[in-house]
Amino acid sequence: MSDAIQGAIHDAVEAAHRAQSEFLAELVKVASDNPPGDCAPHAARAAELLEGLGFVVEHHRVPDDLVEANGMISVTNLVIRRRHGEGPVVALNSHGDVVPPGDGWTRDPYGAEIVDGQMYGRGVAVSKSDFATYAFALLALERAGVPLNGTLELHFTYDEEAGGEIGPKWLLDEGISKPDYALCAAFSYGVVTAHNGSLHLEVELRGKSAHAAMPHTGIDALEAANAILSAIYEHRKSYAAITSAVPGIQSPSVVVGLIEGGINTNVVPDLIRFRLDRRMIPEETGAKAERELRGVIDRAAAAFPDVRCSVRRILLAEPLRPVGEADRVAGIFRRHATRIMGEEVQTGGVPLYTDARHYSQAGIPTVLYGAGPHDILEANAHRADERLRLDDLRKATEVVALSLAELLG
Repeated sequence: MSDAIQGAIHDAVEAAHRAQSEFLAELVKVASDNPPGDCAPHAARAAELLEGLGFVVEHHRVPDDLVEANGMISVTNLVIRRRHGEGPVVALNSHGDVVPPGDGWTRDPYGAEIVDGQMYGRGVAVSKSDFATYAFALLALERAGVPLNGTLELHFTYDEEAGGEIGPKWLLDEGISKPDYALCAAFSYGVVTAHNGSLHLEVELRGKSAHAAMPHTGIDALEAANAILSAIYEHRKSYAAITSAVPGIQSPSVVVGLIEGGINTNVVPDLIRFRLDRRMIPEETGAKAERELRGVIDRAAAAFPDVRCSVRRILLAEPLRPVGEADRVAGIFRRHATRIMGEEVQTGGVPLYTDARHYSQAGIPTVLYGAGPHDILEANAHRADERLRLDDLRKATEVVALSLAELLG
């Protein structure tokens, strides 16, 4: 790539940075918490802003029955297509749904307040920021007059926090998009080609209630739950001996994050439910992890034959693994990011899971890269006072534009 093209891209990104920051602020100001998952209003506002930038926006409303089945209220996915001659199709995906703000904020979570060069707000880093990164990278390429051979698509979806089944996966399943490559939201100081998977199971234990004065007349579901939980925690110790070969990812894990049940203090509990989250490293599969964990639960439950034990899968998100040319594409982003960010940017994995996996599972080479700091802790992602350095937004936009120019050059 010539110095002239690189310089033109740099100038175009710089010239639009203020408008880009204002665009992001408007996205942060519109709530899109999931749950409850009423995200169509945010999509409408995002489309209005994108159309104001000159984009033609396709609105793809997900049918109500599918939305309800995925535990949400409304979803409209947005697609933008910019064709520049013959060549591959590159999809750039970011999600606009966010976790609820929670407590502990010192700034308005929907205020998009800028303090010391950082914008504060729920979703500003994960991942409304990459609506801005990707849209303004496309604009920079066009305003700089960069010759391209291929099509760039923006996929702005709204169900990542619920699993991505009616976001990227739905776009692919419905044939709305058939990309050759995919770029998905992440952070500026690492190029990601792999991430963990996640299995969510709900365990239900049914016994029989009884007065606490005569507990022998009941069947204590909590006693059985205690034994099963103890077995899970004992089994968890074995995960430390399993390590991933992917830099940035360590070992599998399991957490029991939710438990409910009982009637009153003086009643033998007849019903206990708990949910667990089993994280899988890229070397694992969901089927094997589920089979193993169900075995642990069944063996512990067998000691309580009078308690009915059932296990229900809530979510299965397979790990992201590199496919096809993912490593080559990652190398392009890593090289440009190292130069623009001013430090060595590595390729590796992350222990969380994203809806990028749906592109990879469809055989599409997929890389995660976008605006943000070194890791989710630095961004306060999913925590109070989530924030984004606007300088990282500007730099990431330049990296994306340069990388796309090389990929489609």
